[in-house]
Amino acid sequence: MAKNPLKITDTILRDAHQSQAATRMRLEDMLPACELLDNMGYWSLECWGGATFDVCMRFLNEDPWERLRALKKAMPKTPLQMLLRGQNLLGYKHYADDVVEAFVKKSIENGIDVVRIFDALNDPRNMEAAMKFVKHYGGKAEAAISYTQSPVHNEDYFVKLAMQLEKMGADTICIKDMANLLLPYDAYSLVKKLKANVGVPIHLHTHNTSGTGDMTNLMAAQAGVDIVDCALSPLANGTAQPATESLVATLQGTSRDTGLDLEKLSEAAAHFRGVAEKLDINAKVLKVDTNTLLYQVPGGMLSNLISQLKQANAEDKYYDVLAEVPRVREDFGYPPLVTPTSQIVGTQAVMNVLVGERYKMVTKESKGLLRGEYGQVLGQVNEDVRKKCIGDAEIITCRPADLLEPELEKYKAELGDIARSEEDVLSYALFPAVAKKYFDWRENPTPAAEAAPAAAPAAAPKAAPASTGPKTLYVEDLTNGNF
Repeated sequence: MAKNPLKITDTILRDAHQSQAATRMRLEDMLPACELLDNMGYWSLECWGGATFDVCMRFLNEDPWERLRALKKAMPKTPLQMLLRGQNLLGYKHYADDVVEAFVKKSIENGIDVVRIFDALNDPRNMEAAMKFVKHYGGKAEAAISYTQSPVHNEDYFVKLAMQLEKMGADTICIKDMANLLLPYDAYSLVKKLKANVGVPIHLHTHNTSGTGDMTNLMAAQAGVDIVDCALSPLANGTAQPATESLVATLQGTSRDTGLDLEKLSEAAAHFRGVAEKLDINAKVLKVDTNTLLYQVPGGMLSNLISQLKQANAEDKYYDVLAEVPRVREDFGYPPLVTPTSQIVGTQAVMNVLVGERYKMVTKESKGLLRGEYGQVLGQVNEDVRKKCIGDAEIITCRPADLLEPELEKYKAELGDIARSEEDVLSYALFPAVAKKYFDWRENPTPAAEAAPAAAPAAAPKAAPASTGPKTLYVEDLTNGNF
């Protein structure tokens, strides 16, 4: 046995198919492999959160809570992991603390063991409630740093942030490299500094969008990272995570040997090869795209931009928009480009280019970001831009959720007798229209609805008109696992 085995979290049941197949893998395609996965020896299996909750109800006519219970029953030995957007939970706005508490409590009761908590702006205030409640209800709180690069984001900043999150009670710290911007030698240096300054385990999450993910994982392993995310090969690479089997084979016989069995991994991969064929994955998501490194635009965000430009018959403006993205990001104080800020910045860049005058038209989400509704940005906001966009509106400087009244009882009253459980109320709180439609179908299932397509779309889904905000936000979440 290796002296310091590298632990593996496999994302095959969540981020892998979210990144490559618009989160369309069904529970029936997961269950046959669960016994194998449960006996593999993984540190955890990521299987819930992110876009799974929405897609289960919206496209697959599945109850996300029932999926979680079924997976826990089928995999009782391996810790199950989810991704949570801090105060946003799995939606796109901040929820009051009573909703955050109820959601975390029910997630853990239904089978989640590890909750990876992140905030798009790396504002710890937006993570504190979720972290507190995860620990209170017996879960493991994995606090994530959204990795990005800018004149104000550097190694020292990330190390200080990790130390702050550890003091807030994080059980593990995750480097969340959602756009595959963390290059191998930078990963080595960052992990070394984190290991020297932080006492809890360090977990690395990257993608292979720019083709460097395997090397980043390997250099992080050399630097002493404790856990890395990988995906079984049928749904690995491209916009998903690097392949599990490749890293396991690379480290065999070394001091970081994972101890995982390649033959068992191969057996599980054989099952998911059949699932991948059924999902009809678009070849575009498998290609290396180094534009990610040039513009810091995650793969799914690119899909969204292209879709918006097609709608406007302005595909010739593609490179103008790509060049505008970093300018908007600078004006907005250098937010990391991850859900929902990637969509906010991207949509504003499209509007600036198409209208021909910067910030003549502004989305309500852009105004919200400039007002402080999403939390504190690290960089200096361009005050001329802020004035043009929001006038003399008051800037929010407190934790945004402090301005929210308790709202769980309101959701219960709105849903009334339709709710069969507390979980139903939470589904409705996060996605009111989607949940109600699903509840209607649950009462009167129709063959047409039951046959909702399992395959990912051949092209990126149509983006909503730029002015509608949340619908546009939804597009990227289904086209890539950028979060």
